[in-house]
Amino acid sequence: MNSLNSPTRRRSFLGSAALSLAIAPIGSLLATSARAATSDGATRFESLKTINAGDLRVEYAEAGPANGPVAILLHGWPYDIHAFVDVAPRLAAAGYRVIVPYLRGYGGTRFLSADSFRNGQQGAVAQDIIALMDALGIRQAVLGAFDWGARTACIIAAIWPERVAGLVSVSGYLIGNPQANAKPQSPAAEFAWWYQSYLATDRGRDGYAANPAAFNRFIWQQASPKWQFDDATYLRSAQSFDNPDHVAIVVHNYRWRIALVQGESRFDALEARLATAPNITVPTITMEGDANGAPHPAPAAYAKKFSGKYQHRNLDGGIGHNLPQEAPAAFAQAVIDVTRL
Repeated sequence: MNSLNSPTRRRSFLGSAALSLAIAPIGSLLATSARAATSDGATRFESLKTINAGDLRVEYAEAGPANGPVAILLHGWPYDIHAFVDVAPRLAAAGYRVIVPYLRGYGGTRFLSADSFRNGQQGAVAQDIIALMDALGIRQAVLGAFDWGARTACIIAAIWPERVAGLVSVSGYLIGNPQANAKPQSPAAEFAWWYQSYLATDRGRDGYAANPAAFNRFIWQQASPKWQFDDATYLRSAQSFDNPDHVAIVVHNYRWRIALVQGESRFDALEARLATAPNITVPTITMEGDANGAPHPAPAAYAKKFSGKYQHRNLDGGIGHNLPQEAPAAFAQAVIDVTRL
């Protein structure tokens, strides 16, 4: 397993990063993305698009040339598409068509039917992205992701490798198994997952529903203790939680992950395959920050799950759980590099 902690590897990575970003100065980088600065000083994606895909009408940002290789960037909880607001222009400048969708329960993404089960299980979220790729006519893409997004990207890479040109996954291999997760863990591990236990209760569900913005700001602070984000940065993303399905999706996700609730039977075959922890064969770069305050596995624990071309990159400098937003240049460079391994 390679690591940027190695002086030789660090020089190689930083050299390639400098070379790639030298191709386009920062002014042109910013000009190539659908972004706009607003009165509160927080740059936002603008001119969002929507498309019907599977169970959803998906809202997404798009940047870069329409005929470029595709990079799909996937956020997690409790974050949104703006985790990639400084990644997208770098990839667009490098020639990528960049797609950044709101996951189910976030932003302007909505269920097409009022009768659809508000399902947060991992297989459903992964199927959403396959449906989005199909709707957009995207045969194959590089997937760059963290948190829920990284779990989703890992699933797609494992089950539909022909759709994935490369994978960049923060915190590595995140495919879950509810039956295994249902087993009690050590006190320290249980403490780290406090919010999962909280959301498993009616009190937790009601508490989250009463004020998701305040709850999620606390999660940001815990997950990235050294990230000094300002009010405008947080409020820009907090708007995405004002979605009629947000609470139901989040609560179901965390309850399903520890086998407290059922998913949908149409995903049973997929979940059975995922429960075997299938290897990922596509070219992959995993990443980890040195100040990730969220529960996450050690890189050595998952390295062997990536049986294709593989590299791990550690980032120093107080980088927390929201690695793409805290270290956008390094994340963008990984997306560019992964198909060149």
